[in-house]
Amino acid sequence: MKLFRLLTLLLVACGATTLARANHHEEKLTFVLVHGATAGGYEWKETGKYLRDEGHTVYRVTLTALGERSHLSAEGVNLTTHINDVVNTILFEDLHDVVLTGHSYGGMVITGVMDRIPERIKHVFYFDAAVPEDGQSIYDSFGGGRGGNRPEPQVENGRLVMDWLPKNPTSWPHNVGHPIGTFTEPVSYKNPAALALNVTYVPFVRDAADETERAANNAAWQRAKARGWTIRPYPGSHTAMLETPKELAAHILANVNNTNAPAAD
Repeated sequence: MKLFRLLTLLLVACGATTLARANHHEEKLTFVLVHGATAGGYEWKETGKYLRDEGHTVYRVTLTALGERSHLSAEGVNLTTHINDVVNTILFEDLHDVVLTGHSYGGMVITGVMDRIPERIKHVFYFDAAVPEDGQSIYDSFGGGRGGNRPEPQVENGRLVMDWLPKNPTSWPHNVGHPIGTFTEPVSYKNPAALALNVTYVPFVRDAADETERAANNAAWQRAKARGWTIRPYPGSHTAMLETPKELAAHILANVNNTNAPAAD
């Protein structure tokens, strides 16, 4: 496991050095980074910094009722609300050729964004993320995947309270209860222009055995493969962007020009 992780990170680090030199005079990109459930834009802070250091523009969207916006009520917040958070960032900032990324639950959000404004998007990254079919909710999407079967939710004031949340947080940033309505609303993914976008699926894998098992059995991985998306595993836990942000930034830049293979029949 340690050897697998070390070798992979060495390859990524070498790519980062080469890429930093090559990228200096190349076209600068615009990134819109979307976080996962219970988190906020802060989870992309360090990765975003390294992308900015390469001269790229970075927007770290914090979804309604989460992160620094957790003072907002979660009542009535649904998946459409979060899709609107990202769509409106792109439209009101007048962004084009966006590299759109989503982590974990953020895969639901960016799927909806792709469906709404595909003409604004250059490339899409799913980081250890939900890969839903048209008409699925996140509960449906993860039903047979890494997240296991749908749990019995504990809900307080419209928020799903996960067992990993801090009970009495005294430091920041920290995770907060997630709006339950975002987990139950299905997403739309049927716009032909959205289906044609180039996408890279990046599963975060613990070791070679984890990669092999998930490639064979993970529902999100199987959907990505069936759609002809590029699959580029990255070593780390489910929050790898907090562990090795510089190396992940390099991984992103190394794969931003990937193109889809023909979709499986």
